[in-house]
Amino acid sequence: MMPSVKAIEAKARLGSGTAVLVDVREPSEHAREYIPGAVSMPLSCFDAEALRSTFGGKGAPAVIFHCRSGQRTTENAARLGGCGVKSYLLEGGLNAWKDAGLGTVIDRTKPIELQRQVQIAAGSLVLIGVTLSLALSSWLLVIPGFVGSGLVFAGISGWCGMARLLAMMPWNRTSG
Repeated sequence: MMPSVKAIEAKARLGSGTAVLVDVREPSEHAREYIPGAVSMPLSCFDAEALRSTFGGKGAPAVIFHCRSGQRTTENAARLGGCGVKSYLLEGGLNAWKDAGLGTVIDRTKPIELQRQVQIAAGSLVLIGVTLSLALSSWLLVIPGFVGSGLVFAGISGWCGMARLLAMMPWNRTSG
């Protein structure tokens, strides 16, 4: 099991140059909010060899991996820890960093994370469907029923049609 460090300890290690911070969240999440100095290396395209060649030399700083809440890094600890570098997990991730009163950089011009967009869209469709069914026709309950069945399917299969659709929206497209 990979050891973890609390946010205050991580900040001290970063300040002393004995550690670097690697953000394993997706690029869109990192673009919206990040810890100053964190290197973006998403799990979806994680390259152990690139990490090892960058931070694996003798006398190289330790690597502290973080995500939003610590869940992704904990679930992938074996993969992250098997890179041949001295590594730690940031306990509680970005959320714990902020809870400790440490600063982040927020760019509100970047879209919110896709999971939150799905929650907003699904909740809105359910609310609209229920409201319209009460005002117009009970047949309109098909809207929240369709959304609910889509969420159940996404939970079972790991594939979310709404997330795929939202990812194609203009505000979520990356330039270049």
